[in-house]
Amino acid sequence: MAKAKPKKVTPLMKQYNAIKNKYPDAMLLFRVGDFYETFGEDAKKAAQVLGITLTKRGAGSDSETALAGFPHHSLNTYLPKLVKSGLRVAICDQLEDPKMTKTIVKRGVTELVTPGVSLNDEVLQSKTNNFLASVHFGKKLLGVSFLDVSTGEFLTAQGNEEYIDKLLQNFNPSEVLVQKQNKQRFLELFTDRFHTFYLEDWVFQSEYANETLQNHFEVKNLKGFGVEELNYGIVASGAILFYLSETQHKKLSHIQTIGRIAEDNYVWMDRFTVRNLELYNPNSVNAVTLLNVIDKTISPMGGRLLKRWLALPLKDIDAIKNRHEMVKFFIDSDDFFETVSYQLNQISDIERLISKVATGKVSPREVVNLKNSLKAILPIKTAAESSKNVAVQQIGKALHECDDLITKITETLVEDAPVNINKGNAIANGVVQELDDLRAISNSGKEYLDNMLKRETERTGITSLKISFNNVFGYYIEVRNSHKDKVPEEWIRKQTLVNAERYITEELKEYETKILGAEEKIQALEQEIFAKLIQYIVGFVKPVQQNAQNIAQIDCLLSFAKLAMDNNYVRPMMDESTDIEIKNGRHPVIEKQLPISEDYIANDVVLNRNQQQIIMITGPNMSGKSAILRQTALIVLLAQMGSYVPAQNARIGIVDKIFTRVGASDNISMGESTFMVEMNETASILNNISQRSLVLLDEIGRGTSTYDGISIAWAISEYLHEHPSKAKTLFATHYHELNEMTTTFERIKNFNVSVKELKDSIIFLRKLVAGGSNHSFGIHVAKLAGMPSMVIHRANKILKQLEENHSHSEVKETLKEVQNEEMQMSFFQLDDPLLEDIREEILATNIDTLTPIEALMKLNEIKRMLIKK
Repeated sequence: MAKAKPKKVTPLMKQYNAIKNKYPDAMLLFRVGDFYETFGEDAKKAAQVLGITLTKRGAGSDSETALAGFPHHSLNTYLPKLVKSGLRVAICDQLEDPKMTKTIVKRGVTELVTPGVSLNDEVLQSKTNNFLASVHFGKKLLGVSFLDVSTGEFLTAQGNEEYIDKLLQNFNPSEVLVQKQNKQRFLELFTDRFHTFYLEDWVFQSEYANETLQNHFEVKNLKGFGVEELNYGIVASGAILFYLSETQHKKLSHIQTIGRIAEDNYVWMDRFTVRNLELYNPNSVNAVTLLNVIDKTISPMGGRLLKRWLALPLKDIDAIKNRHEMVKFFIDSDDFFETVSYQLNQISDIERLISKVATGKVSPREVVNLKNSLKAILPIKTAAESSKNVAVQQIGKALHECDDLITKITETLVEDAPVNINKGNAIANGVVQELDDLRAISNSGKEYLDNMLKRETERTGITSLKISFNNVFGYYIEVRNSHKDKVPEEWIRKQTLVNAERYITEELKEYETKILGAEEKIQALEQEIFAKLIQYIVGFVKPVQQNAQNIAQIDCLLSFAKLAMDNNYVRPMMDESTDIEIKNGRHPVIEKQLPISEDYIANDVVLNRNQQQIIMITGPNMSGKSAILRQTALIVLLAQMGSYVPAQNARIGIVDKIFTRVGASDNISMGESTFMVEMNETASILNNISQRSLVLLDEIGRGTSTYDGISIAWAISEYLHEHPSKAKTLFATHYHELNEMTTTFERIKNFNVSVKELKDSIIFLRKLVAGGSNHSFGIHVAKLAGMPSMVIHRANKILKQLEENHSHSEVKETLKEVQNEEMQMSFFQLDDPLLEDIREEILATNIDTLTPIEALMKLNEIKRMLIKK
């Protein structure tokens, strides 16, 4: 049997295959002449994602392969689309001039761009960090690390699964690194909502990680960063630095420090709460987030910091009051406010610009932008230092003048510097004498050629002489055929055209050598001077980064001041109590969505652990119960971020945890029903409440049958009331039977969202008033929704029958019995044998493992014991 002929592979494809084998997980953009080409499966993906033509190389031959490409100058157009689609992209460039080699051009990968590792402006969003994350599964805890290579921010933490999940949601990384052996576990815990890349197991070793970090920061240990005890966090951080080296990112001097995310410093919000409150990610397509409403920042640095402040509200009362004090100063100081606002508009993204400097990817124009931004900071520094607010003065003093850096850039680069150093004319005159001399030679060229043309025309008498240039044989003199007999003997003919002849002369060749040599030297000198300038600027990475952080802080506080002035927000009074008193509070997002002619109906909310711990809010659907719950949480959040709040006045005792169970967050895709998800989230709340917690529960129990739902809602309310922490709770419900609880539980108070009943309809007044609501108005709401009149009529008849037949419903009777049992229990003496039996029965019950049905059966058993008594 004849052997199959091996496929012929061209030298170019051999080179391509060798490089592709080194980066099997990445799309390889292979530079061929003026194009970036993709081959095979890469080409099919590229054509699909970019919408470019898919063709074939060597069509019909043994070496036929799919091909798709685009012009190299369009890289910034196409690269972001590839990266945003989740692809890792290896950029393979020509490493030598094709003219300088007789064999195949040497090529190599100069950068591997991934969703989490990019310095490309088109990939990045100005007001959003682009974090690369790494998760390490330890024996007991998980470690996590976040790095934004575009800003140099490097953070780490460790904790349980829930804490890591919360951080992943807060920081929303573009890419997550995971150990290969933990792939399945990661997906089980955190689902597939992230772009992930799986690294070899050996990368996640403690010794290797410590050594990697110590080498990078040039230290003997990590104590100076305050992370030395975070063993799992250190391993995750080491994996990130390894990944950067693997993706050809070696210049990382802008990553100057690593910080810990201190869990104890910030308000705890689980991922359900962050999602339910729509802080920065909308739950539906057209939804407006809190961040959309409160972000009045001007600079990209301020926008990124505000997002961080929103994700991590403060618990330290002094730090919160300090922010409030500065916001007040901004509001009260018109001149300072105007100066800072104007100057912030002149400042570019200096945090990302200095990172580009450190990584060697900055352009001359960007360096000029950096210089102008540093100059724009100086008036802010002066104004802050001379202010009467001590905290503002401190920020002013912390801003670096960077005078030497500003002077150096001003002296070295022209103001209208080009985007690319290769375009020339970036370096100012007077920097290097040799450059000035070469430019004089180059610039005098036109004048020299004009003089030569004039002289030769007079000498030869040829009036139509032309001196031109092309890439084939340089400068030449062109003579029409009608004058060819006048051409001097010393001219050398180089080309014959239909109507003319082209010649060169010794003088012209000497001039050409001089001019072209000067231009090449000019380009080389400009690149050399620019490279030295960049090296000089690298020495200023730390002060520029500190300026960026301080400007971001000023920008956020200015944003709070503008927000307060534009929307009539007030300064909240913060104290160490556990009380919340809000007078005429408003929902910051909803009030901005109302028509101009409509005012938001403000409401009072008072919560404390002594008299009014749990507010039971009843009222019809669409009446505004959920809005009152959410606005209470958002007012507390804004206050502890350091912002003013939408209210007439507010007194907030520091809150350490905010829990919400709002709306049906169905998880059917993972095989869990709405009710199961609801119970999981509620169980998480009940197991983690503290004395300073704020709990918001909306329609708990509606995912199951009415009696089950009422029983569960009652039991949850009772648990919260009797729990030693006495957590402050707002409970919105349509189970009006729960209004009965206030007669037994002293700290449960009934409120309802009032409505005005007309003959055939209702008007939502959206005002919270004391007392419970009698019925749900569900049929009225159905009518408002456009339900057919026949359905509405039939529903009313059925409702009337039910109300007549069950005026004393079984549920009410059952709840009264429960209350009576509570009363009877108080008559028992401590030495009562029955009480001892009940006590033993309760203590022997493992409440954590009980199902709702088992709990009801156990309750029934205790009830029978009491009846026998």
